[in-house]
Amino acid sequence: MKKLMLAVLALVVMVPALWAAAGDVMVPIRQFIDGFNTGDTKSGFAAYATGDIGITDEFAPFHWSGPNAAHAWADGYDKHANASGVTDGVVKYGEPTRTETEGNLAYVVIPTTYLYKEHGQPMNESGQMTFVLRSQGGAWKISSWTWTGEKPHSPK
Repeated sequence: MKKLMLAVLALVVMVPALWAAAGDVMVPIRQFIDGFNTGDTKSGFAAYATGDIGITDEFAPFHWSGPNAAHAWADGYDKHANASGVTDGVVKYGEPTRTETEGNLAYVVIPTTYLYKEHGQPMNESGQMTFVLRSQGGAWKISSWTWTGEKPHSPK
């Protein structure tokens, strides 16, 4: 009986991680980026894991961490955009170029292009985003991400 109870307990603990591992790691990534692109911050924030997260991006202070990092990054993005005349920001993204999963953790790299206007002039910045996700409540959630892009330029 004791072995049976331990087996059942092990299944209860492992099943949510196995479900997440079998799910599409791109779901929260699309949710976050699509939320950014449409201004749906509620949906974008819902893609994040609870607890400490980390974000690295190209504007100061360049790194945000902790349980409120997503909100602090969004506030920083707005402040930077207003100060530098950035409007109409949209991130285009492709299918993952690399995906690694191990248990309830995932690592995903996607190609990206950030399109925006700076003082009314179209700008283009190709790059990639790297995400770390973890399973929470049977679903993948963003634990951290990093933007890596080339120097922005006018489209040719």
